[in-house]
Amino acid sequence: MRAALAIYAEPRVLALLFLGFASGLPLALTGQTLVVWMAQSGVTLTVIGLFALVGLPYVLKFLWAPVFDRLALPGLTALLGRRRSWLIATEIALILALVALGASTPALHPARVAALALLVAFCSASQDTVIDAFRVESLSEPQQAAGMANYVAGYRVALLVATAGAFEIASRLQHGGFPGRAGWRLTYDVMAALLLVGIVTALLSREPANGPARPDPSAARHPFLRRLKLAVADPFLDFLTRPAWLSILLFVVLFKLSDAMAGAMTAPFVLALGFSKVDFGRVVKVFGFGATLLGGFAGGSVQRLIALRRSLWLAGLAQMLALLTFVWLAATGRHLPVLAAVIAITNFTDGLGTVIFVAYLSALCENRSYTATQYALLSALSAVGRTILSAGTGWLAATTGWSHFFLLSTLAGIPGLILLWRIGHTIRDREAFDPSLGPA
Repeated sequence: MRAALAIYAEPRVLALLFLGFASGLPLALTGQTLVVWMAQSGVTLTVIGLFALVGLPYVLKFLWAPVFDRLALPGLTALLGRRRSWLIATEIALILALVALGASTPALHPARVAALALLVAFCSASQDTVIDAFRVESLSEPQQAAGMANYVAGYRVALLVATAGAFEIASRLQHGGFPGRAGWRLTYDVMAALLLVGIVTALLSREPANGPARPDPSAARHPFLRRLKLAVADPFLDFLTRPAWLSILLFVVLFKLSDAMAGAMTAPFVLALGFSKVDFGRVVKVFGFGATLLGGFAGGSVQRLIALRRSLWLAGLAQMLALLTFVWLAATGRHLPVLAAVIAITNFTDGLGTVIFVAYLSALCENRSYTATQYALLSALSAVGRTILSAGTGWLAATTGWSHFFLLSTLAGIPGLILLWRIGHTIRDREAFDPSLGPA
C-alpha cells in the first residue's frame, strides 16, 4: 500500500499533475466562462449556441497529430527533444491566443471572438495531444494509471479555477475600477499567465527516453505521397495489424457508453425531480468534485495493485452498478442527501473507470514512432459514445421514463464487458509490482 501511494510523488508522475492543470484551463475559457462573458455582453442566445462548434478541434485532433510524431522544430527540438519542444511551442501559442481572446469584444465582433476561440481550442487540443504522447512515453506501465490520476486531479482543479475562479476575479475587477470588458480582459490575462505552469513543468522534466526515433534525414527527399503515407497512413496501418483489432476498437467506443448515456441526462433528470440549479451546482461542486478526485486516485492505486485486465473488469462492473443509484433517486424523489450520495457514488466510479481505461489506451500505443497519432485516434473513438451514441438519450428518457432509462443505461455497459471478455487475451497482464515483492 505504501508503494501504491508513493508512486504519486515520483517526479515523472507528479509532473502530470501540473500538465493536467495546463490542459484543463483552456477548455472552460472557450466554453462555460466564455458563454457567461458573452451573455453579460448582450450576445444573442442563437449566436451563443453556435459556439458549441468551437469544441470540434478536440474531436478532430487526430488529423494533425502526425505532425507531432514526425516533424521537429528547428533548433528547439535539438535542445529540448521532440516532446518537450512541441509542448512548450503549443503552450506559448496557447498563451498568446488566450490573451488575444481576452482583448476581443463579444458584443461588437462575435465572429472575431469565434475565430479566436477556435484558435484557442486548436492550440489546446494540440497541447493535449503532445501531453498524451509525453505521458505514454515517460511512464512505465505500472505508473500509467497513477500518472493519469494526477492528470485528472490537475485537470479538475483547472476547470474550477477557469470557471468559479475566473468569475470571482472578473467580478472583483469590475467592482474595483475595471468595468465590463476591461475586467474580462484582465481575467483572461491572469488565466493565460497561469499556463506558465505547463512551460515550467516541461522545462524541469526530462525528455522521454523511449520516444519516437529520429526521422531519417533522407525522408525529406521522398515523394510527397510517400511522406504522407509515413506520417498519416502508417500509424493506422500499424494498429490494424494487431490481433482482434476490430474488437479492440469497438471496446474503446463502448466501454464508457453507460456512463455517457447517464451523464447526458443527469442534469435534466435532477431538475425534473424538483431540485434547483443552485442545489445541483453545489452538490456537483462539493460531492462530485471530491468524489471524482478520490475515484481517480483509487483507480491509480487499483491498477498498481492488480493486473490491467482485472482492473478493467472491476471498473466496468463498478460503473454499471453505480448507475442503479439513479433508479433509487427516481424512486426517492426530491431528497438532497440522496442526491449527494448518488452524485458521490457515480462520480467516484467514473473517476475510477476513467483512470484505468486511459491506462489501457496508453498500453495500446506500443509503437513509440506513432504515440501521438495513435493515442489521439483512440481518445477520439472513446468520445464517440459521449458525442454521437448519446445523442438520442433525451428521446429515450422521454419515451421510457426516468427509472427505465437509467436501467437501460446500466444495461448499455454489457456490450463493453462482452468485448472485454473477447479481447482479454490481447491485454498484456503484466503484474504491476516487481516480482521480488511477490505477486500483485
